[in-house]
Amino acid sequence: MEAMDFRREELRSAHGAVCRGSVDFPTVEFEYGDTDSRGAELAELYSYTEEPELSTNRRCFEEEFCPQGMGSVFSTPWHRAAPWPTHRSVASAARGRQWPQLDTAQQKAHILRLLEGLEVVSRERRLRAARAILYLAQGVFGDCESEGDVLHWSRHNSFLLYQLGTFSAFLELLSMEIDNSQACSSALRKPAISLADSTELRVLLSVMYLLVENIRVELETDPPEWKSCRETFRTELSFPVRSDEPFALLLFTMVTKFCSGHAPHFPMKKVLLLLWKVLLFTLGGFEALQTMKVRRREELGLPPLPEDSIQVMRSMRAASPPTCSIELAEQQQKRGHRSRRPLMKQDSLDIYNERDPFKNDEAGVDEEEGDEVDGGIEGELDLMERDALLPTIPAQRPPIERVLFPKGLPWAPKVRQKDIEHFLEASRNKFIGFTLGQDTETLIGLPRPIHESVKTLKQHKYISISDVQIKNEEELEKCPMSLGEEEVQETPCEVLYRAILYNLPQYMIALLKILLAAAPTSKAKTDSINILADVLPEEMPITVLQSMKLGIDVNRHKEIIVKSISALLLLLLKHFKLNHIYQFEYVSQHLVFANCIPLILKFFNQNIMSYITAKNSISVLDYPHCTVHDLPELTAESLEAGDNNQFCWRNLFSCINLLRILNKLTKWKHSRTMMLVVFKSAPILKRALKVKQAMMQLYVLKLLKIQTKYLGRQWRKSNMKTMSAIYQKVRHRMNDDWAYGNDIDARPWDFQAEECTLRASIEAFNSRRYDKPQDSEFAPVDNCLQSVLGQRLELPEDFHYSYELWLEREVFSQPIRWEELLRYQ
Repeated sequence: MEAMDFRREELRSAHGAVCRGSVDFPTVEFEYGDTDSRGAELAELYSYTEEPELSTNRRCFEEEFCPQGMGSVFSTPWHRAAPWPTHRSVASAARGRQWPQLDTAQQKAHILRLLEGLEVVSRERRLRAARAILYLAQGVFGDCESEGDVLHWSRHNSFLLYQLGTFSAFLELLSMEIDNSQACSSALRKPAISLADSTELRVLLSVMYLLVENIRVELETDPPEWKSCRETFRTELSFPVRSDEPFALLLFTMVTKFCSGHAPHFPMKKVLLLLWKVLLFTLGGFEALQTMKVRRREELGLPPLPEDSIQVMRSMRAASPPTCSIELAEQQQKRGHRSRRPLMKQDSLDIYNERDPFKNDEAGVDEEEGDEVDGGIEGELDLMERDALLPTIPAQRPPIERVLFPKGLPWAPKVRQKDIEHFLEASRNKFIGFTLGQDTETLIGLPRPIHESVKTLKQHKYISISDVQIKNEEELEKCPMSLGEEEVQETPCEVLYRAILYNLPQYMIALLKILLAAAPTSKAKTDSINILADVLPEEMPITVLQSMKLGIDVNRHKEIIVKSISALLLLLLKHFKLNHIYQFEYVSQHLVFANCIPLILKFFNQNIMSYITAKNSISVLDYPHCTVHDLPELTAESLEAGDNNQFCWRNLFSCINLLRILNKLTKWKHSRTMMLVVFKSAPILKRALKVKQAMMQLYVLKLLKIQTKYLGRQWRKSNMKTMSAIYQKVRHRMNDDWAYGNDIDARPWDFQAEECTLRASIEAFNSRRYDKPQDSEFAPVDNCLQSVLGQRLELPEDFHYSYELWLEREVFSQPIRWEELLRYQ
């Protein structure tokens, strides 16, 4: 613990040195994507405390593969009684040679022999066979000379293993381990759970993860049989054949079982990584989502998208981060001695060269004084507070170097149908004194400028897929008989939603519980769940060096958990929104009910620059580097060194994912936007603008934009440069007066009604599509007397014994109310 505190102090001092040494933090060269590089994704599967198990896996494989180990692993009496199959003879002929030297037939024969070892009764022998298969999936690093060779053979062996049925065999073993009540009860009795309690589960999950990750990645050089194998594997994971449940549901069940306390030994990091990659493989990544969205719009007859959002964000330029407190103090001292300034160099965000109308030229007060209404966070500076820090521009400099005007806004403006209706309603009330409801075509009696305004609004009108789905759902609710039953396309997303529907609240709560436990701002509590069961060794470290190594490993472990949860939640939200808007709203509501919004704000309420630049990694211990290089003696310097990157990819990826989730939960939801205001998110989000990365800044500015109307005039007056940044980077909504707070949607008494109406619509959708009751209100009824009396009913065997009693009770003793019959004549 002392070593970890020392590390934190070093990070703080390093951050202070960066602030003192430069005005701008360098631009983060980060390209957002589905995943990191393949090597990095495979390396994050293993903890540093698992490093000794790599050699154990190799030894288990070589004991079976080498001549002197012939029959030593899986020798049982029936092996000697029956003649060996052909693949055993081929495998025997291959003994004594290195794996890369074998042809495909010999490799398959040996894999089949290892798979037979998974069927033996002995638990220990099954584990050794699984370890030998894991060594193959890890790339037979004992026969490789470089990291590239390890990754090549890992991918090659993964396709071979899948083609021979390895994934199905490991799925059966995983189901057995999940239902192993003895292991669960043993873990519950232990005062401290360690790495040894999850050995079998970690081996099984590691093999399955390597198969999914290696097969999921598509390369141009892949042979045709690999491409067909990939599609078969995707179909197997999406549409299960042996059961009605997709594989992702089994992993969701493991998550809830772990969080409920019934299985504290489950290795959650591996489960979450595998769950994320299975969803990414079966549902598709961000580029696949964009392609699906374009195709769906074509099917619905909607106009094409105005732009490719992924390409627009990649081409956006990062803004300058705010200055540090030290630089601000120095500049405030200089302001008192400075006379009227000549022409000043413009800030990189304030490219329109607009003067702040609320700022007095002679005033020396900083604009951020209004931040006191944000919650009293001191030292926070606005994004654009750098005018005083930049030197004056010499008079002889050409004007073209002073300011660079933009060629155009990055996003095409969008207008909703609701916006046009509101605009016409206000215009008709003003000029002719009455409204025409939702009529947007009749413009009689309105002035010519209003005609031009409506024409401009309609030119930028955007109809989303969600709008069409909501309209169709309303029609199905109104006319269930005439429209008939809805045709639902059987997509992987639809199969997944149907499988997780009834336990979805528990799944969301469990994921957020783990996210809370892994957040760096969370403090250890006795009642919180233990997410470190699969990283803590059996024997705790006794030296300072070992403590430092374990501290780095624990921090890295938490970062990987945050990365996987944020990525899989974002994937679920985006795919469900495309599949059907009410599926997305159902997941969103349960995330909100489980306090996802304050949890994400709590995550960002930290020194975000320190989190982005954290070096919680030991490069010499990362897979596959540690498998082909001799490990040097670890010292405090080598542990502190980390990698040479200016930022941590997974932490920046997690931050962007969480911001995107927060945007999706709050977009067009005024009650949830008020939660951002109530939890004082403005100063927290403004701190995140310090990260000089365009995509992250864009999502922060979006969150600030939607709550600006609720923050009050004083906040807007004190943050005019942030408002300018929003105008420059965030999409325009034409007649959305977000900057002034005059919107009719800002009325606080409509919030709860909006949420309740949405919940009723979601329940009606789920009931109509998924409940399928037997005694439906709209089920056909047979009213013909002859056909009803002519039906043959199967009566129970003992009915004739109680027949007379039944007649007496149900027929003779019941009075006949003839007046009721007359009433319906």
